[in-house]
Amino acid sequence: MNKTGIIALLLLTYTNIFAQKTFRDKLDSVFTVMYNQNQFNGSVLVAEKGKILLAKGYGFRDTLSRYQTNENTIYELGSCSKQFTATAIVLLHRKGLLQYDDPITKYIPELGRWQNVTIYDLLRHTSGLPEYIGDMAKGWDHRKIATNKDLITFYAARKDTLSFKPGSMHRYNNTNYALLASIIERISGKTYADYLKDNIFRPLKMKSTFVYNRRQNPKKIKNYATGYVWKRQSFDKITSENPNYGDSVVYYLDGIVGSAKVNSTIMDLYKWENALKSNTFLTPNEFELMTEVTKTSKGKNIPYGFGLELSGGKNNLSFGHTGSWDGYASFIYHKAGKDRTIITLQNFKMGAYPFETINQILDKRKTEIEYPKKITLPAPQIAQYEGTYISRDDGEEQLITYLDGHLVHNTNRIKWDMRFFPIAENEFQGIRQGGADGVLRFTQLPNQEIKLEMLEYGKVIGTAFRKTNN
Repeated sequence: MNKTGIIALLLLTYTNIFAQKTFRDKLDSVFTVMYNQNQFNGSVLVAEKGKILLAKGYGFRDTLSRYQTNENTIYELGSCSKQFTATAIVLLHRKGLLQYDDPITKYIPELGRWQNVTIYDLLRHTSGLPEYIGDMAKGWDHRKIATNKDLITFYAARKDTLSFKPGSMHRYNNTNYALLASIIERISGKTYADYLKDNIFRPLKMKSTFVYNRRQNPKKIKNYATGYVWKRQSFDKITSENPNYGDSVVYYLDGIVGSAKVNSTIMDLYKWENALKSNTFLTPNEFELMTEVTKTSKGKNIPYGFGLELSGGKNNLSFGHTGSWDGYASFIYHKAGKDRTIITLQNFKMGAYPFETINQILDKRKTEIEYPKKITLPAPQIAQYEGTYISRDDGEEQLITYLDGHLVHNTNRIKWDMRFFPIAENEFQGIRQGGADGVLRFTQLPNQEIKLEMLEYGKVIGTAFRKTNN
């Protein structure tokens, strides 16, 4: 190679390195801001065309040790577990041990009145089955940890009817995937955890991925993140079943697998995404079936494959999932056309993921503010908006209190305990699960009355006026 060619090659290499560094710096700054605003605590991986642009942890994996999260920290995946449950079903189908159109009662005869529901209905959420999370909240002893066997016994003793004819509608339902886990166990003769370990995680060398019921069978696991929520009227982080938060569902449903309970890291999940997109684990036909946008019997698109949320269709496919359970929030996304992967795993229920901002940065588009930056205001300037605001439409009371540089919103009907930080002198941005937008805007009227407007994505959804003592 001549001197000119060598210089050109060095310049190209330098340019590529600089571009990657620029991407990393920009992405890192976004997550640093979000961490500082209590909107992110966990690990993130962003990759494109086979290159990892950012793999980093933000915040702490537990409140006692104060150890930092990193790219190898392990988190509960919540509903992102469903893609592994679905893949196990695909592997059993490959061996000829089941058919997708088999009725579920072939494997779970205890649920005989649901004989028209097929495995395919469970996979695509077209079953019409009841939702166990809501039903067991009312009809299960909260002092006992339920298992999949308990779930089947629970419904076998009831007379629940289907909410719609199987295949006629799409309705997301956790019962579907819990029953799939039981089918996996009954066909394979192994536990759900062992089947996934032996047939998915070990072959793919996902060494930090496993099924874990942390209350039913607690273990000491290196670099494990504990899931947290905020203590009521405090910024202290506690576990969900703590009396100061009081969500016992994460305790008594801890033994049910299939719909949740896979734990993993961003690096292991990147291995998984690479295996899916390259057809090195599933065959092309299996992956195509897993990511096919099908229709209900009424002709409506089903934006859900086998354990994967879908968009874009075959020629512009994007697939992934979100999860939220037990103080964890997960997000896994892959866009095939750009060969782009985004994974965020958090051990904080209110965590958000800046999906649009990440894509704007990677596409070199103008970066719009997805999550506005917090501004600093004196405590009295924030606290001046405390009070009870009355809606003139229905009389509902909006209760605004001050807490450590934030405003907290509740009503006389629901204890939201939603926190808002200042983004302008009279506007406050909500810290909401998944990053859903919400703003409180206060306006002083000519008669000195204070008006409160509640906005979502720029649209006013409610108005109230501060109650006076006169």
